Amino acid sequence: MTLRLVSSPSAVARQAGHELGGALLGELPDGAGPAWPVQRICAPLLGTRVPAMHETWLSDLPLQAGCSEGIAWCRTDGVLYGVLELDEADFPGTSGRSALQAASAEAYRRLFRLLDTQNMPHLWRVWNYLADINLETGGLERYRQFNIGRQDAFLACRRGATGNVPAACAIGLAGGPLSIAFMAGTTPAVPVENPRQVSAYNYPADYGPRSPTFSRAVLAYPAGQELLFVSGTASIVGHQTVHPGDVVAQCRESMANIAAVVAEANRYCRSPAFGLAALGYRVYVRHANDFARVRDTLQPLIGGAEVIYVQADICRDDLLLEIEAFASHALEN
Repeated sequence: MTLRLVSSPSAVARQAGHELGGALLGELPDGAGPAWPVQRICAPLLGTRVPAMHETWLSDLPLQAGCSEGIAWCRTDGVLYGVLELDEADFPGTSGRSALQAASAEAYRRLFRLLDTQNMPHLWRVWNYLADINLETGGLERYRQFNIGRQDAFLACRRGATGNVPAACAIGLAGGPLSIAFMAGTTPAVPVENPRQVSAYNYPADYGPRSPTFSRAVLAYPAGQELLFVSGTASIVGHQTVHPGDVVAQCRESMANIAAVVAEANRYCRSPAFGLAALGYRVYVRHANDFARVRDTLQPLIGGAEVIYVQADICRDDLLLEIEAFASHALEN
C-alpha cells in the first residue's frame, strides 16, 4: 500500500476515488465539501494569496467509508481516517465539569468505540482544534479542561494515558466547534520522546489537573511504509516555556526540539534516516505580524521543505508558535 499526503489550493481530487481523508485550512467555502472525511480548520493562512489549502491523504487501495456517531470515516485494510465535530452547547456543564470537558470526553469515547468496531485498535495521530484555547472559565484554562476530558476517555476506554499514546496537537481557533481528526491502524505505532523535554504525559500538576495525553512523535507502519508524525512542538525545554516574548528565539528552540525528536526517531526507524529538509511542516503563528520573522528564521533550518503557515493560538499563552511535521518512507521489506 502507498499512502500519500497531497497539498493543493484546489478541491479537485488528485486521484479520484482514492481519497482517504484530509483537511481544509483557511477560508471555508460555503456549501458541501468533498465526499471524503475533511477536517475544516477556519484559520487565516499566512504568506500566500491562496484563500484555502487542501491536504488530502491518498491511498492506492480500495476504500470503505461510513459514518458512526457523527464521525465521518474512511478506511483501507490497514488504515482508518476519521473526523468528528461536536458543539459544546450540546454538552451543558455541571458542577465541577465544564461543557468542553464533557464534549472532549465524549468525542474520544466515540473515537475509541469506532476503532474497536472497525478492528483498528492503534491510534497513531490526532489533530485537535478548539475555540478560545487560552481562555479561563470556571477557574481553569480551556486547554486544561480539554486535557481532563481527553484523559478521562483514555482511562474509561482502557487505553493507557502514558507511554504508548498517539502523536497529537491541540490548537486554538477564534471560534467554532470542537474538531478532532485522527488516523489509526491495525499495527501499533512506535512512540518517540524528546530527550530535551519531559514527556507531556508526565508534566507536573502546575500545568493542570491532568497531563496532556500525547507522544512527542510516533513511527507508524501501514503496509510497505514508515510514517513519521511529529506532534505539535514549541519552545519548551524540560517542561518550561523558554524565550517568552521572543518569537525568533522560540522558532529556533522549536526547531531544536524537532531536530532532537527526529534524531531519536532515527534510532528506531526501519528505513533510511529522516532529515529536516525532507519533512512537511504546518506552522501555527499566534500573531500574524510575526510571520515574516518566523519564515525567515525557519527557512535556513529546513531548506526547501514544504510549509503551510496558519494563524492560530497555541496551548500556552506565552508560546508564540507551534510546529508539527510529517514524512513518509517506503519500506523494501
